Amino acid sequence: MATEMEFTIPPAAFPLGSVFENLPGVTVELERLIPHETLIVPYFWVRGAETEDIEAEFDPHAGVSDIRLVDSVGDEYLMRAEWDEEYNGLLSALSEAEVTVLSGVGTDDGWRFEVRADTREALATFRTAHYEPHVPIDIAMINALLPTRGESYALTETQREALVLAYERGYFDSPREASLEAIADELGITQQSLSSRLRRGHRRLIRATLISSS
Repeated sequence: MATEMEFTIPPAAFPLGSVFENLPGVTVELERLIPHETLIVPYFWVRGAETEDIEAEFDPHAGVSDIRLVDSVGDEYLMRAEWDEEYNGLLSALSEAEVTVLSGVGTDDGWRFEVRADTREALATFRTAHYEPHVPIDIAMINALLPTRGESYALTETQREALVLAYERGYFDSPREASLEAIADELGITQQSLSSRLRRGHRRLIRATLISSS
């Protein structure tokens, strides 16, 4: 059964975390991971930086062959990194275990990743054989994809919990009766994690209720 997992690792355990040494107030959010010849190319957004030359703030790191600024929107910067073929870190471990990255958000407090695998065994392989012996991970959640009220919406328990609570607290009302911060506090998670759960939950509901019927 398809299963999703949330886990955290220390800031320095992922190469892009080097930016927090010079810019501790920034947030880095992975945009997407795609195959690119023999490299994995992550696009990511950097927020909360005041410098115009943010590209220079990413110090050279073993495993990263190139980092470049692609675009900027306001105070958000879209960047791209290319990885050495020999790099044997988190991305390689996930790829070898056939685990898909759904989201990754980093701050100076650490990285929070949400991943999905076709089976729990694949997640166990990632944890024990490929990665955890080198850098222990802190698991926040493991959930199988579940139907909602008989429909194949494939929401996780945490996504359903976040959507229902946001609805009940009036987050979707106009004007809003609850803030993202208040709901995240009630769930005991970060605002970034809550935003990711709501976004992915919305995407699944739209795909199941609108796209499939069109």
